[in-house]
Amino acid sequence: VQLQAYGGGLVQAGDSLRLSCTASGRTLSRYDMGWFRQAPGKEREFVAAITWSGSSTVYVDSVKARFTISRGNGKNIVYLQMNSLKPEDTAVYYCATGLRPMLPYGTRWSPDYWGQGTLVTVSS
Repeated sequence: VQLQAYGGGLVQAGDSLRLSCTASGRTLSRYDMGWFRQAPGKEREFVAAITWSGSSTVYVDSVKARFTISRGNGKNIVYLQMNSLKPEDTAVYYCATGLRPMLPYGTRWSPDYWGQGTLVTVSS
């Protein structure tokens, strides 16, 4: 599975941005998907994930009520809508998927396949 994340950029605090993730090599429609991020000098952290059906989502506390993860109609594209962005959201954002279902693990989910990352920079 090859994942492609795009949509990052430079925005100001309070702005919105939408990230997208598509896949080649395998359809994503039966896989749980997630977004992770890595800020400069920090470890990569879980941001959000969604089940293959789109019926369940999980978010890290720091983005709840600001970020929304969703799947496209064909379920082969995953979005991360980011609102009310803060400087601390600055990071490289990665989309990911895995063979194990996400829900039993929640924020501790560990995917198997990763995209190349897209940089989000939020200025104050």
